[in-house]
Amino acid sequence: MEGLVQRLVRDELRFRKKLMVLEYARGIGNNAKACRDFNIPDSSFYEWKKAYEKEGKAGLRRKKPVAYSHPKKIPIQVAEKILQIRRDYQLGPERIMWYLERYHGISVSESSVYRILASNGINRLPKTAPKRALHTKRYAKTVPGHHIQVDVKFLTLKDDEGHKVRRY
Repeated sequence: MEGLVQRLVRDELRFRKKLMVLEYARGIGNNAKACRDFNIPDSSFYEWKKAYEKEGKAGLRRKKPVAYSHPKKIPIQVAEKILQIRRDYQLGPERIMWYLERYHGISVSESSVYRILASNGINRLPKTAPKRALHTKRYAKTVPGHHIQVDVKFLTLKDDEGHKVRRY
């Protein structure tokens, strides 16, 4: 609570300083001298003056910074797709990344998927989520020399003399 009060007091003092500098400059009729007397940069003074002329006293108050929109931000549709896949299939971030790449052609990193899930309060799979077995079967036989089926294609070609030759 004290931090909030201190910040409000600090903001009020900054507002009063800006207003006082602008009124002083108007009173003496010399902006450069006012900047020198209060030891502030010309660029700051002219920003304050421009804001004051545009919005009045409200222009001198501190405003919250505008949210920056990153050019590589993940689109909302992709984030919704990630949340839908998590709801429907209960997959982890890595499998969601693979699923999006394979079935939707969307390339998103695993960490991005995790951040989207965490920002929506879904950062861990529930303990009731089913464990998935490996989808591949390994070739492992105890008897060496086990038979393997190989597909072969036979070609009938002609040699230089015109005789048929079979190749595979």
